Amino acid sequence: MKNLFKNLVLSGAVIAAMPVVAETIKIELTAKEADVAIDNAGTTQRMWTYEGVLPGPLIRVKEGDKVEITLHNHPDNGNSHSIDLHAAVVDVLDEFDEVKPGDTKQFTFSADYPGVFIYHCGADSMAEHIGRGMYGVIIVDPKEGYSQDYPKPDREYVIIQSDLYTEGTSAEDMAMGNGWKASLINGKVYHYSPVHDPNASLALEAKPGERVRIFYANAMVNEAAAMHPIAGIWDRVWDNGNPKNVSHGLQTVSVAAAHGMVMDIVPPADRPTNNAIVDHRMKHALNGAISVLMTHADADPAKGRGDQLLLR
Repeated sequence: MKNLFKNLVLSGAVIAAMPVVAETIKIELTAKEADVAIDNAGTTQRMWTYEGVLPGPLIRVKEGDKVEITLHNHPDNGNSHSIDLHAAVVDVLDEFDEVKPGDTKQFTFSADYPGVFIYHCGADSMAEHIGRGMYGVIIVDPKEGYSQDYPKPDREYVIIQSDLYTEGTSAEDMAMGNGWKASLINGKVYHYSPVHDPNASLALEAKPGERVRIFYANAMVNEAAAMHPIAGIWDRVWDNGNPKNVSHGLQTVSVAAAHGMVMDIVPPADRPTNNAIVDHRMKHALNGAISVLMTHADADPAKGRGDQLLLR
């Protein structure tokens, strides 16, 4: 069995071109209530998190893997927490049950469906736990590997969109959408948009002509997203990230709350260009949900590869 150490990217496997043998992957997470930066200027807000980061660590496994989850609820926390993984087929009253501060819960599930799945806290009130930051993504790579219908990308990025509520907003108001303040992309307003925020130091990067794959998850409490790459077209889109659910040449992709999509964009190969990956619901776009993809010859070779899929 393969042990995985706690870090900001928990990766069980790298997808290969040929089928690979299933493994048992051990994932250990701690629920932490902490002050977290929610914008590029470093403004902090009290959030509920996995591992003290927003969003929670990226988990990556292969279809068919057995995934052993150990969730600790830090003893200093003031609330019970849990983990609900949308990639798991289990018992909501057992594996997804709440864990009190200082306690630990462990369970195992089989990753039987490929795709991109959200995980989140399901403790009461679920709206408040998600709205305060308890969410992340698990990627389940297909056991068949890459194919003509699911080609190997040159770079991969994870984008998780969520809500920022005014501090002190009640659970009831979060559930009704009251107290909404901004959109978060991987935990920050305009996280990857130096065009819209002079404090932004990060952008997505690729070289001209490279196939860029976006693993997108909607962690908003109530609302859908309308994902569009301004100055581009989604070359291929896989609903829920399953290679069987493929569409071609889409301008805008609707993503329901608590759902995920895998979307490929292939920028022009003959010149440097820029795209703005935007939630075309203007309420979201103009309050933080825009990410810039810069394509140029000197693109950082590390970005979109290895442990640089979810840029922090």
